[in-house]
Amino acid sequence: MEQFIGQVGAFIEAHQSYALLLAGIIAFGESLVIVGLFIPATALMMLIGGLMGSGIVEPLPILAGSILGAILGDAVSYLLGRRVGRSLVYKWPLAQYRPSVARARLFFRRYGFASVFFGRFLGPIRSTIPLVAGMMAMKHRPFQIANVTSAFAWAALMLSPGWLAGHTASRLGSFGSMEWVVVMAALTVLFLGVTTVILHRLTKPAPRRRRAAQPQRGET
Repeated sequence: MEQFIGQVGAFIEAHQSYALLLAGIIAFGESLVIVGLFIPATALMMLIGGLMGSGIVEPLPILAGSILGAILGDAVSYLLGRRVGRSLVYKWPLAQYRPSVARARLFFRRYGFASVFFGRFLGPIRSTIPLVAGMMAMKHRPFQIANVTSAFAWAALMLSPGWLAGHTASRLGSFGSMEWVVVMAALTVLFLGVTTVILHRLTKPAPRRRRAAQPQRGET
């Protein structure tokens, strides 16, 4: 995985004109149902943010591509759930991820609009919440409002630690930019881990209370 991320960084440095397109593809894939589970988006966005902070690539096109890709990824997942419906859960490949979909459905039932906004930042359900919103027939306008606003926040959150690391490294000079990116990435992963634990607690079904034994007829 580290070798792959390093290759991506080397490619962007050598072909800076493709940085916007690559950022858009990463954000799109990370937001797409199922596909997002296999893309190391956090590490890749940290890397791209580090290149931004170091002055290797321009920040605004990267930010725009990331936002657009994130919006399109969620929109496609939402439309898929809206068109196909709940039967999609029982079909391949989603049938293999039914626990994740069930967790996302519970989260959506509890928090509605907020689940679409904050779900983008929660690893286990980030690529399934839009699909579930479509399956549950969430209205188009509220979904797109949550989709667009969360895409702006997500892109800023994912890129800013790497940008800060790269910018700081370029100023100090004594500590390599990649080392700073690794430090900031570790802190962000820690943050995402904490939110994952919180999500697990929020979506954990409440224990059923046992009913008190009813006295049988004839007992005094």
